[in-house]
Amino acid sequence: MKNKISKIIGFVLIVLGIFYILQSFFVHKKEATPQNQSQLSKLINTVSYMCDGKKIIDAKYFEGPSKAPAAPDQPPIPGGSVQITLSDGQLISLPQTISADGVRYANSDESFIFWSKGNGVLVLENGQEKSYTGCIEISPNTSGDNLTQIYENGSEGFSIRYPQGYTVNESFQNQLSPDKTISGIQFKIPASVAQGTNLASDSYLSIEKIPNTQNCNASIFLYDNNIKSMSIIDNGTEYSVASTTDAGAGNRYQETIYALPYTNPCIAIHYFIHYSVFENYPAGTVRQFDMQAITNQFDQIRRTVIVNQ
Repeated sequence: MKNKISKIIGFVLIVLGIFYILQSFFVHKKEATPQNQSQLSKLINTVSYMCDGKKIIDAKYFEGPSKAPAAPDQPPIPGGSVQITLSDGQLISLPQTISADGVRYANSDESFIFWSKGNGVLVLENGQEKSYTGCIEISPNTSGDNLTQIYENGSEGFSIRYPQGYTVNESFQNQLSPDKTISGIQFKIPASVAQGTNLASDSYLSIEKIPNTQNCNASIFLYDNNIKSMSIIDNGTEYSVASTTDAGAGNRYQETIYALPYTNPCIAIHYFIHYSVFENYPAGTVRQFDMQAITNQFDQIRRTVIVNQ
């Protein structure tokens, strides 16, 4: 009888032991899952950057609890992190470090530093900018907009999306008067858009800049700078807006300026729409272009502009 009881007790102990081992295994496995890790590290933003040479960096920013202070007189070490995917396929995870300017991430020996500042990032490899320079945030391609082309200019400090077929002119000069020229980057419409209509193929959208400006507003980008500008907020961005129309020899010129009042140098998005008077054509020879359609497309392009200042 005692022997039978001993066997039963032994069997129960073995079962309990196996249960304890399995429970420990599954608890440990559960603690290691990304779902549980997310309770300590929360994804707060996903951003894509384009750098010189059309190199892309995709970044996922995570927020975490602050760590212990580095020293009694130092601020707490932040607990955030970033996971970046580089154009060459490298996947790098970096912890956040203390920084007085921007948000800085680095590996343990600081041989690779990813430093987010405004709408741009500085990538340092062994203390120098090497493979990734002039990196600026790019707007996502919203479904239905068909803005598949990306232009990034690190030296000018902006990025923009635009449709296939537009012509980019990096040496554009807007000659307002003999003594006033504004430099910029021009995005001219495809000739096919104007073909068979009264729209001129020299219509464009441009990004223009006026340096050393104390009062950044739309009117300073027009020939008649006495035209009053108004302030609007569109898609979360503040603009100073002014427009004008001109006519001559059967041609019409419509210009609209969207200046970014917080920028210095002053940056503006310029719509230039040139067309001929439809009634001057013999009946049936051309179609009347759709002013609203081209304005809507320019609006879509403008909303993708990201400035790093």
